Amino acid sequence: MAEYMIFFNQQWVPDYPASDFPEIARDARALSEEMKAAGVLVFAGGLEETPPLAHADATGGELVVADGPYSRPAEWLGGFAIIDVETEEEARRWTGALAVACRWPQELRAFGAGSIRG
Repeated sequence: MAEYMIFFNQQWVPDYPASDFPEIARDARALSEEMKAAGVLVFAGGLEETPPLAHADATGGELVVADGPYSRPAEWLGGFAIIDVETEEEARRWTGALAVACRWPQELRAFGAGSIRG
């Protein structure tokens, strides 16, 4: 099995009317349940629509933990799902299913060989 992260940046979410989001949430939850039933879902969640709470940096030789983002990117992570599947093809299918359920683009990335699982 291989683990993948499917994610979207908050800026990729179209300006849907607020009335559309209950249906989108329902469809995304239903897909999450389908992923759990298939035994591929490790974790999924949307992030709060706020800037990062804090960042930590030890590159200067001393640990600094400060409020807010480390950088001021034009885009930030909006939500993600971690899946554990047999093939990249299967990961691509789940990525497509999430794009349909959420109604906005999703991106797929593979975890590296040195990944650590809890």
